[in-house]
Amino acid sequence: MKFKALFSICLASGAFTAFAQTHVEGVEYYKADQLENARELLERNMNNSATDKAIANFYLGEIAMQEGNTDKAAAFFDKGIAANPEYGFNYVGKGAILLKKGDVKEAEKMFKTAEGKAKKDPAMHIQIARAYYGSDPAAYAKEIDKRLEKARRINIQAPEIFIFEGDMLADKKDWGNAGSKYEMAASYNPQGADAYVKYANLFTQVNPEYSIKMLKQLLSQNPTSALGQRELANAYYNNKDYENAALEYGKYVKNPNHFKQDEDRYAFLLFYGKNYKQGYDFATALLNANPANFTARRYQFMNAAQLPEMKGNMLQMAEELYAAHKSNAANKFAPIDYTLIAEEFQMAKRPQEAISVLEEAMKENPENAAFNKQLAMTYVDQNDFNKAAEAYRGYLQKIGEPGYNDFIQQALFSYFAGVTSKENDPALAESNFNEAGEYADKAAKILPDNYKPKKIQGDIAKQRASKEDVEKAAAPLYTEAITLLEASKDPSRYASDAKEMYNYMGNYYLDQKDVAKAKEFFNKYLIYDPNNEDYRKFVEKL
Repeated sequence: MKFKALFSICLASGAFTAFAQTHVEGVEYYKADQLENARELLERNMNNSATDKAIANFYLGEIAMQEGNTDKAAAFFDKGIAANPEYGFNYVGKGAILLKKGDVKEAEKMFKTAEGKAKKDPAMHIQIARAYYGSDPAAYAKEIDKRLEKARRINIQAPEIFIFEGDMLADKKDWGNAGSKYEMAASYNPQGADAYVKYANLFTQVNPEYSIKMLKQLLSQNPTSALGQRELANAYYNNKDYENAALEYGKYVKNPNHFKQDEDRYAFLLFYGKNYKQGYDFATALLNANPANFTARRYQFMNAAQLPEMKGNMLQMAEELYAAHKSNAANKFAPIDYTLIAEEFQMAKRPQEAISVLEEAMKENPENAAFNKQLAMTYVDQNDFNKAAEAYRGYLQKIGEPGYNDFIQQALFSYFAGVTSKENDPALAESNFNEAGEYADKAAKILPDNYKPKKIQGDIAKQRASKEDVEKAAAPLYTEAITLLEASKDPSRYASDAKEMYNYMGNYYLDQKDVAKAKEFFNKYLIYDPNNEDYRKFVEKL
């Protein structure tokens, strides 16, 4: 039976003298159905002085068996027997291979040899039962029951019995009864990590709080269990409790039996938990230990971007990170990497490099609208409003349901694209003005009481007018816009637009020989620019 291992990501080292590194940790992971993790620890710790090579080879053989590689499994079992002929479980492994090949009599001989090495060990009978179960549960049902009964006669409370029964029930998707079996196993062996973890995994989606409770109970009994530490951290993570997840990962990565990929998740949690200084220091330590650690470089940069004191280092870090990314196809970016690097190039007045980064980001993340928006603003800084308008159109298409501000922004980009192309490409300019007007209308439908769409329409009218008509072309639209602006709750927020329209309308009424009306608008202008003495003197002379 295999439970799907909990997803994980990665971080680093320290002083680990409090923890042993033996076969035990790998066995824990195997019993919790995490084969890859079990293999890594068993191989990593194989040559440590305290590792029992007979046990380590047995479990490596069991992993090979579950992967269907009986030749590799046989080699491990033989190594285990050579290391310690009195450790009977490797004979069970060889018997399981014989069962797979259909040689039942020879398999039974192997089981008998194994049993002779540990006659009063219920775990031996359960392992033999597992060999039959792994070969053909239906065909060997009697043999399985026989071994279960022998184990019960030796010790009815042996946790291995309940774990095996729970596994069989879980294979039938009888989760409730499987959980009960695992709970009983934990009660009879409070330090046995596999029972707690299997039980917690049954509830991790439907009742994560209960899973957390079980794993905390395990660690209260077995505080140095790397498996328990990791699973508790993951349980918090799956429950979106990132603060406690980071806390538990911080403990776990100090265990020498942690996995390198889990260092990434810890770095992730420090960043998204806004522990930027701690995250920066942690990633820097990893990078110092291994300058090729691309993930550490990413999180170092991401955390540094949030620290004001790192401002002077950001450009160089962005260059180094982007170079590492481009030098190796395996060095993948997340969207945030592209965003932050492009920002650094843009602030350094290197817009072409920022554009290249964002174009790559859009290629790799075609559904991410934020890159279109950032690209549009990058083009604005270059006064290339045609490309800004084009990039922003892509943004509107991707977000699905644009709002008022989205339509206004597109109207403005299109308007300025029209203004900047008017002299050299009148046809393109007219197309841009048409688009600007259409988006202003769309915005007006959402907020009909807002002045801005009318103001934009007035701006467009001025651009389209002949030289003779420029001073009057926008007057009707600006009049409507001013009425809406003055009726708004806080017209002072829009001082720049207000001054532009008041000045225009003042001059319009001067041309109409209506001095009183002109002075009215010029005085409104002065409300927003009271220290403009030249303007004030001009108005007083009227």
